[in-house]
Amino acid sequence: MSAEGQGRPDFVPAQASTGEVPPTPPGETGTWRRLSSPLQSAASGGGPVSRPVRAEVPQITDNISLRMRLTLIYGMLFFAAGSLLVLLNYVILTSVLDKPDFTIQIDGYTLESEIAEEIKASLIDGIANQVTRFSILALVVVGVLAVGLGYVVAGRALSPLHKITRIARRLSERSLHERIALSGPDDEIRELADTFDAMLERLDRAFDGQRRFVANASHELRTPLAINRTLLEVALADPEASADLRTIGRTLLETNSRHERLIDGLLFLAKSDRELNVRAVVDLGEVSATVLSQLSGDIENSGLRIRTDLREAPVTGDPVLLERLVGNLVENALRYNVAGGEITVRSGENEGAPAVQVENSGPVIPVYEIEGLFEPFRRGSGDRVRSKKSAGLGLSIVRSVVRAHQGVVTAWPRAGGGLVVTVRFPSSGRRADSEGAV
Repeated sequence: MSAEGQGRPDFVPAQASTGEVPPTPPGETGTWRRLSSPLQSAASGGGPVSRPVRAEVPQITDNISLRMRLTLIYGMLFFAAGSLLVLLNYVILTSVLDKPDFTIQIDGYTLESEIAEEIKASLIDGIANQVTRFSILALVVVGVLAVGLGYVVAGRALSPLHKITRIARRLSERSLHERIALSGPDDEIRELADTFDAMLERLDRAFDGQRRFVANASHELRTPLAINRTLLEVALADPEASADLRTIGRTLLETNSRHERLIDGLLFLAKSDRELNVRAVVDLGEVSATVLSQLSGDIENSGLRIRTDLREAPVTGDPVLLERLVGNLVENALRYNVAGGEITVRSGENEGAPAVQVENSGPVIPVYEIEGLFEPFRRGSGDRVRSKKSAGLGLSIVRSVVRAHQGVVTAWPRAGGGLVVTVRFPSSGRRADSEGAV
């Protein structure tokens, strides 16, 4: 989900085959990298724009609520029935008035039948027209009252649906035990509520099973690997160990370490893909500085040039997950770089939202492979079978953490090789409140 709403995706890939972000020039560390032309994917959600798309004509009813639609239907049916009633009333009135014999006498002289019929027809038309006018006026007044009453009735009829919607919005992994338990007649809405409750029951059992699996897997998978590592370290520490044994031991120890990283990544991916358990205001600039400090040894050994522009960027979220997110971005930039390359890390406000951006040099990445890098166990082309560098879960965890925080991650290829990854989050509510108070 994005910072602007639920409709936008949490990952926006680069679009055009010629779309590359220019590298950061010296002295412009604080300038956010972006494409020179606006991304079409920000609006469309991905996919190259290479063919014309037929514009859809919006329907008037697209922006009308269900309650208003029902009210309009009630009103139209009432006016249709009322109009038919007025027409029948006119026909019945004229037919009833036309039946009696009609004669006119003036000073004892009876008028001719033709003249009497004309006067009779004129009198009937006058009475019928007057009655019809009053009937139409009454229809309009009563129709307005009926529309208002229909609006109230529609609201009462839809109130169970509002209850279902409120509960659905309030639900999370920790509150799946809540049920609608709708009372009332056994109608279609009651059937919908019962079906929704049954679905919640199944989801609750599934999430509970997932939590138990993660807890058990954390123990059952880590313990044997920890034992193997200890045994290998003890064997390698033996001064009488042969050269062949030491070679095999170091190989097994490296394989064991790779399996430990893989299991840790999978467990962390399962944790980050769930509802946030901790919510605190975290400064992305401070988190980035902490991550760079923790990785200072790896950065120094890599020989890469580090450029930073860390500014305040408060975000409401889980500090551990956010630190892991920035750490994965920096570690990814370290692993997939070139000799004598560079890494630029910046944080602050980007387009009115707190954000962090990691830019690195490296091999040329085709645009069509950008989205695949965020899938589990996916690496760049030519590196699919080499798992020595990583388990292939770094950017997958990034996307999962971004989704949990309702943010947006954007990836662009960098001109000359490398990648530019930008993560934007919703603004911190605490900061917005403090600014409003000022």
